[in-house]
Amino acid sequence: MRRQLHNIGMRTTLGLLASALVLHVSASRALADSPPNETAKQPDTLRLYIGTYTSAASKGIYTLEMDVATGRLGPVKLAAETANPSFLALHPNGKFMYAVGELGDSQGRKSGAVSAFAITPQNGDLKLLNQQPSGGYGPCHVVIHPDSQHVLVANYSSGSAAVLPIRPDGQLGEPTAVVQHEGTGPHPQRQQGPHAHAVQLDQAGRFAFVADLGLDKILVYRFGRDTGTITPNEPPAAKLAPGAGPRHLAFHPNGRLAYVINELDSTVTAFAYHAESGTLQNLHTLSTLPTGFAEPNTTAEIRVHPTGRFLYGSNRGHDSIATFTIEPQTGRLTAIGHQSSGGRTPRNFHIDPTGRWLVAANQASDTLVVLKIDPATGRLSPTGIIANVPTPVCIAFAAPPPH
Repeated sequence: MRRQLHNIGMRTTLGLLASALVLHVSASRALADSPPNETAKQPDTLRLYIGTYTSAASKGIYTLEMDVATGRLGPVKLAAETANPSFLALHPNGKFMYAVGELGDSQGRKSGAVSAFAITPQNGDLKLLNQQPSGGYGPCHVVIHPDSQHVLVANYSSGSAAVLPIRPDGQLGEPTAVVQHEGTGPHPQRQQGPHAHAVQLDQAGRFAFVADLGLDKILVYRFGRDTGTITPNEPPAAKLAPGAGPRHLAFHPNGRLAYVINELDSTVTAFAYHAESGTLQNLHTLSTLPTGFAEPNTTAEIRVHPTGRFLYGSNRGHDSIATFTIEPQTGRLTAIGHQSSGGRTPRNFHIDPTGRWLVAANQASDTLVVLKIDPATGRLSPTGIIANVPTPVCIAFAAPPPH
């Protein structure tokens, strides 16, 4: 009898433990699969900064607020006057903003510029701290290294990339490294020389990846933290199809996958990323366009959804956002549709941190357009929410404004 009671007690205990384990695993999976807004408290309001081209009506960098619950956009105002701030990067501390000046001459030098701004918390205004040469002509992309002590810049016109140190007060030092690309591609107009179009870093900040549209390559560099230098990796590059024209690159949140949007042939290429060696392994390539579309088109921006389940890319010509699902085990893509960007020439777009909204910057129609993201399918739908910004070419989300 005592042995029977002992066995019953053991079975009950084991059953309770198994149930608890199942509940724990289920909860963990649910947490991992949930969109960001369901797993953490999110702000009610976000601030957006908009980079522009200033050759027409624009005067520089603009800012506005977004209601996270509804996607509504507030009034637009000028945050800082500056020339051609075509790409922006927000410092992780939320106090500083960095912008390229897409120019061929800066401060009397044959170079573009990178500007450092201090953010005024109360109203979002930007105060210029200083400006440094970008190490080449026509800078078009800037990112902040994970160490928060360096910015990296891609210079499109000269086909070069540079590293600039960030001082403790947020100001920039002169470039500590400049690398010049060499070579050509098969496109007779767009690939007569190198054109560095974007630079990204892996999660650890050990490697820098420069998408060069003119060379059909992703150049890979080792980053020297102590010296602020970049040196070629081995192998030094990942190749794309001839004439593809790689433009921007986005890493998956898991750090093991990367995706490149190719401007000239309107495709997206998926890569497996090997973090120890800094190498990219080509998985496959898909079109960003619907079957049968034969009009002129170039692509622009690419972003992975915060959940890691969906991928988006913009088409200029078709004027749409292409949507893909990401297979969680392999990283391979499946095209699931297209949604109008709500304007002309979607040069850039961004996804808010909650993963609810995609905001498209339509360069040729001077509009920001908010699209709603279905959390289950990733599909986009129009909201009717529009804000007018002259020649928008970059969107950066910042910390919520204080109220």
